[in-house]
Amino acid sequence: MDWSFLIRNKQSLNVTTDSRKVTPGSVFVALKGEHFDGNAFVDQARKDGAEYIISGENALAELQDLARAWRRELGLPILGITGTNGKTTTKELCAAVLKTKYNLYYTQGNLNNQLGVPLTLLSITRAHEMAIVEMGASHPGDIKELVEIAEPNCGLITNVGKAHLQGFGSFEGVQRTKAELYDYLRAHGGYCFRNMDNPYLAKMAGDLKTVPYMTGTMPEGTHLVGGYNAENVSAAICVGKHFGISEEAALEAIRAYVPSNNRSQLMQTEHNTVVVDAYNANPTSMTAAINAFKGNCYILGAMRELGEYSHLEHQNIVNMLLERKAEKVLLVGEEYKETTAPYPVFDNVEALFVALQQSPLSGYTILLKGSRSNQLEKVIPLL
Repeated sequence: MDWSFLIRNKQSLNVTTDSRKVTPGSVFVALKGEHFDGNAFVDQARKDGAEYIISGENALAELQDLARAWRRELGLPILGITGTNGKTTTKELCAAVLKTKYNLYYTQGNLNNQLGVPLTLLSITRAHEMAIVEMGASHPGDIKELVEIAEPNCGLITNVGKAHLQGFGSFEGVQRTKAELYDYLRAHGGYCFRNMDNPYLAKMAGDLKTVPYMTGTMPEGTHLVGGYNAENVSAAICVGKHFGISEEAALEAIRAYVPSNNRSQLMQTEHNTVVVDAYNANPTSMTAAINAFKGNCYILGAMRELGEYSHLEHQNIVNMLLERKAEKVLLVGEEYKETTAPYPVFDNVEALFVALQQSPLSGYTILLKGSRSNQLEKVIPLL
C-alpha cells in the first residue's frame, strides 16, 4: 500500500493500539487478540479525532507495512540487535554510548516482536539521527520477518544458546533463526558487529562484512553484575568506536548506566545482598549466572519453553548446584520436582512467598534468577 498520504511531510507519527490514547491526528490500529478486539472501539477512535484507522483481519500486517514505509521515508541508519542472551542489555549499553553523540531512538523495554518492532519504528521521528531495534524470536522465521520490516543497515547477534527449544526444535534451529539477521545484511550490502571469540557466530556470518570485537573483561566501576556482561560491554564499545565515539567516552557512558527491569541488578536490602536477574532464564543464561555468582544462596525459577529438553536441562542446573555445594537453595517450578534436587521445591512464587514469610533469610548474598513467568520479583520485598 502507498502510505505517502499519511506520512508525507510529517515530522513524527502518533500510532497507538490503545483506543484510550487516541488524540486528534493520531493513527489507531484496531488489533484483535484472544481476550480483546480493538475493532469494537473504531467508532470511538474516530470521534476522538483519529486521522486514520487500521482495522480488520489484516490490521497487524498493515501496521507492519506502515512501519516499513516510515522507516524508508526516514532513511536513517538502523542497528538491529538479536541473540539468545544479553540482547536487551547490549541494546541499552549501545544506546547509552551512542546517545553521547547522536539523537538516538532505541527499542523501549521489550518491544521486540512482530508488534513491538513496528511500534518501535513508528516512534522514530525526523529529528532522530540513528536507531537501534531489538529483535526477539521464539520460532524459525521470526527474525526474517522482523528484518524485512526494520530493514537494518547493520546488525549484532550477541550470542546463540539454548532457549525456546520447544519452538526452535533444536540448538541448530536457534542458530538458523538468529542467522536470518546476517542473511538479510549479506543480501542488502550491510555489515555486522561480531564477537570473534564466538565460533558459532563465525560459522553463521560466513563472508558477511564484519566489524570485530573480542569478549574482553569487565571494566571496573560499572553497575553491571556478572562477568558474562563483559561481551555486552565490549560490543557497545565496538559499536561506539565504529560511529566515532572514543573508548574513553564509551566507558564513561557504560559506567553511568544503571540496569533496571530486574536485569543484572545489585540490591542491598536491610537483611541481604541480592543479585536480581529475574526477567529471563534459559539453560545458557542460567549456567552463566551460576558460574559467575560468588554468593551463598540461590533462588532459582524454572526455565520454560524447553519441550523435550526440559528435564535434562533442569537436572543439569541441579547438578551444578550440587557441585558448587551451595549453602542455601530454593527452587520454584514443578519442573524441578522431576529432578534429583535435594532442595526445597515450590510450585509457584506464591508458595515461596509464604515460606519466606515464615522463615526469613538474613545475612545471605542471593542470586534471584528465573523466567518471567516465575514472577520471582514478587519476593524481593521479603529479602
